[in-house]
Amino acid sequence: MEERIRFVEHRGKQILLADLSHCTPREVETLALLVPSYVTSEPRGSVLLLADFTETEFDRIAIERVKESAVFDRPHLKRSAWVGLERLPQVFFEHIKNFSQRELPTFKTREEAMDWLVED
Repeated sequence: MEERIRFVEHRGKQILLADLSHCTPREVETLALLVPSYVTSEPRGSVLLLADFTETEFDRIAIERVKESAVFDRPHLKRSAWVGLERLPQVFFEHIKNFSQRELPTFKTREEAMDWLVED
């Protein structure tokens, strides 16, 4: 499961990819609990994070874990982008944003999100 969280390079910069694509709610729960350990091991304000939720299934518990993870990550992030939120109802996405007090830019593809993340 941890192989879904890894650093990838894009245009010479490191991006932490949290690949939650095609996950069940239980897998989302597990991965959401793991992501902060990767992010918080990096210097504050340094991490470029891409979360991919393409074709992912959510339930109440999975959404709660994502909300919690988004709060723990915040101090260490430089930028973050999310992809594949078609299955997440907008009201829950707004709850995550409000709870984490973060802007969560969304993109249609990983490529678009990675391009945005590495912009200066």
